[in-house]
Amino acid sequence: MKKSLILILIIFIIAVVFFILNYKECEINQIDLKNFNLTYEKFNKENLNGLDITTVMNQATSNNEKYEIPKDENGLYILDDEYSIEIYVTMIINNETYRMERFTNGEMNSNFIRLFGEVGFKCTNINYHQKTGRIASMTFEATEY
Repeated sequence: MKKSLILILIIFIIAVVFFILNYKECEINQIDLKNFNLTYEKFNKENLNGLDITTVMNQATSNNEKYEIPKDENGLYILDDEYSIEIYVTMIINNETYRMERFTNGEMNSNFIRLFGEVGFKCTNINYHQKTGRIASMTFEATEY
């Protein structure tokens, strides 16, 4: 009888410890997710310039490289439903929306700040991955030239 009681008590203690560890891990993951999203959400405003847009595009590119998001034959990231981030930029001159790769690949990368550094931008849309809750995409619109 005592052996059964001790065995039940040990199993109960192990279950409680397991629950506490899982709870702490979940809490840490939520804090990490919040901090990750804040890195991008700080750009969710109207008073941005080309340097801000370059910064967020570079962060998204670094994220995609970190998670080894593949590119297609045109050099565009193949977006997934967990970790990829895409930045879209809408220009008011022609009302065209461009993916960040247009600006981060090749010659345009070095010229973006020179050409659009003083241009005003605002964030018009943020999407999150349903699966992970992480930022999935952001759209910025030029407001003035």
